Amino acid sequence: MHTRRHFLQSAGSIIALPMLESLGFRRFASAATVNPPKRLIFLSFGWGTTVSTWYPDINKPGPDYELPKGLAPLGRHKADFSVVQGLWNKYSNEGHWGSTMWLTGANRYAQAGQSFTNSVSADQVAAERLGVDTRFSSLHFNGTEGDMGQSGHGPGLSLAWDVRGKPVPGLNGPLAAYRRLFAKDNTPVDRQRALLAEKRSVLDAVLDNAKTLQRGLSTADNAKVAEYFQSIRDIETRLSKDEQWIGVPHPDAPLTEPKPGITGRGEIALMYDIMIAAMQTDSSRVFTYRQPVWSLLTSLDIKVFPHDMSHYHTTLGEKLDASQRRDVAQSELLAGFLDKLKGTREADGSRLFDNIALAYGSNIRTGHELSNCPTILTGGAAGLKLGHSIVAPKDTPLCNAWLTLLHGVGVNVERHGDSSGVLKEIIA
Repeated sequence: MHTRRHFLQSAGSIIALPMLESLGFRRFASAATVNPPKRLIFLSFGWGTTVSTWYPDINKPGPDYELPKGLAPLGRHKADFSVVQGLWNKYSNEGHWGSTMWLTGANRYAQAGQSFTNSVSADQVAAERLGVDTRFSSLHFNGTEGDMGQSGHGPGLSLAWDVRGKPVPGLNGPLAAYRRLFAKDNTPVDRQRALLAEKRSVLDAVLDNAKTLQRGLSTADNAKVAEYFQSIRDIETRLSKDEQWIGVPHPDAPLTEPKPGITGRGEIALMYDIMIAAMQTDSSRVFTYRQPVWSLLTSLDIKVFPHDMSHYHTTLGEKLDASQRRDVAQSELLAGFLDKLKGTREADGSRLFDNIALAYGSNIRTGHELSNCPTILTGGAAGLKLGHSIVAPKDTPLCNAWLTLLHGVGVNVERHGDSSGVLKEIIA
């Protein structure tokens, strides 16, 4: 399993070594065992964008488009990302949910008699393949707890939803993310094994009871029990992952532990740094980040309420100004993230940027407008056409883009969500 790392073992402990050139990592960089892995990243924000100053001119697609004011801070990376217009989730009908169905394309009314249903998100489809060899199959980051209610994302615990359409918990803020990745567990290995065995014993007992209960149930109740069995299988998968990594300590952190209380602009920049650290240590290869908006506005000394800001077109003035300043700040932060992805080298000398596929956007264009979802695609891992303003054919599902990204990183599923096929316009 751990083909990319060497280990030192002594007195029952195992310490993972960095990928040292003297051990042959650079010399044999062309070998399949040390090729940098592909990673998939989804970054989402709520409340949409300022339509008139964020989107390129739809009538001038191609590489020679003019960057609008809202994307101007990304100018130094213009050749390395594409803006894609014309994508949408046809079932979306909730203007306050910037991320709930963003990666799923689900119909919330798909199940009769229920007002909310979701399906598996694209990151979790990727995690099943890309997350086999890493400590964390996927990592999900949020803004600090307390901000999410005003950040325009909608229901959910992160951007991620499992195969049952149930929310996958995320880590709220940089400190929680850092500690999950790099905090040392001093529990003796034997004790860790005993705790896992105890959990498995409890799970086995629960499973036996459920199987006994299942006999004689109605069709509807059996469906509920089947969902329950799936949740048990999910727990079993997590326990198996924990067992794989018993005795392998968390890696040393490439950055210092963040101070508590960092919010807004500083928080987003720090979360980007933590994401890079997670890639450097190969802790995970699938990431989502549901970004804060309210605390970002506060850090920019913007007094406008975020929901009101998203309806800037009704009164313009300070609401429009707030929306435009928000766009510029988010683009500046994304540009800084791309700087660091390009500046961080892999063992074979390539850049992190060369080995990631990254989507940045929202399910909302602005206000309650749910068509033409703001979408930026970047990274060198998925064979994407970069440096272009791309206009997709009318009524193209957003999930076509996700399907294309999945294929690009080696996850060759037949379809995803409401996809109708790959999006050929974004393939180089």
